[in-house]
Amino acid sequence: MTGRSQLLTFLLLTPALIFGQSGFYRTLADSAFTLTLQHVRYDPSYFPLAYPNGDVPPGKGVCTDVVVRAYRKLGIDLQQRVHEDMKGHFSAYPANWGLSGPDTNIDHRRVPNLMTFFGRHGETLALSRDPADYRAGDIVCWDLGGGTTHIGILANSGSADGTRPLVIHNIGAGQVLEDMLFRFTIIGHYRYRG
Repeated sequence: MTGRSQLLTFLLLTPALIFGQSGFYRTLADSAFTLTLQHVRYDPSYFPLAYPNGDVPPGKGVCTDVVVRAYRKLGIDLQQRVHEDMKGHFSAYPANWGLSGPDTNIDHRRVPNLMTFFGRHGETLALSRDPADYRAGDIVCWDLGGGTTHIGILANSGSADGTRPLVIHNIGAGQVLEDMLFRFTIIGHYRYRG
């Protein structure tokens, strides 16, 4: 058994740390963690996608693709859900891209759109720097500066000092598990069961 597969087994079979939750959100966090075992190159290109259940080519992706793929493992297609919501409520979504209507190829791959969707259909939680406010399976969004936003899913495992949940995300180095919850300004915190 390789080191990575031993780590996966440990994380999936060990009871949740203080950051963990049971049920759906723990399963979501575990689904997101399995993505870290796949080699993915950061690629923000626009791709024509199948609809529903479309995905960018294997081995490519961005931060939003981590979230979309983790939910898809649980049978929840954010591509379709975001598109359906945007069709009926387009004006509720950011107008950052000058579009006149929804686009199934890209809408679910944009952090501000996911923030709007989770805010409309999930639970919006406190923005704080208190680790106790964050649980496995939570969706967190950050402002990286310069108008760049980012999104990730909180893991069932914690930082080496046991004070923070780790984050599963892709900020440029592929789908990784990292201790970075408070590295940037948090601008969104959600729970969404689908």
